[in-house]
Amino acid sequence: MDQIQHKFVHVGSLKLHVADIGTGPNVVVFLHGFPEIWYSWRHQMITLAGAGFRAIAPDYRGYGLSDPPSEPEKATFSDIVISDLCGMLHALDLSR
Repeated sequence: MDQIQHKFVHVGSLKLHVADIGTGPNVVVFLHGFPEIWYSWRHQMITLAGAGFRAIAPDYRGYGLSDPPSEPEKATFSDIVISDLCGMLHALDLSR
């Protein structure tokens, strides 16, 4: 588990936590369920990194080590997918 790195990226006003392991152009993004955190994917991430992939798993806004939104009652699923996830992938410089 020590080989998984933990990073923080800023997306809008939020600081989002991302677990990251492996290298290379092929990236697998793991998205946790509710109420979970990135940790649910730790074994799969290590296995994929060993197979030559880069694996990343963010904590959604308000989960794990990620900041909660200032008005959580107004947050939508679109905020998570469009704003947070796309912003995180851009901040990590991941191409399509």
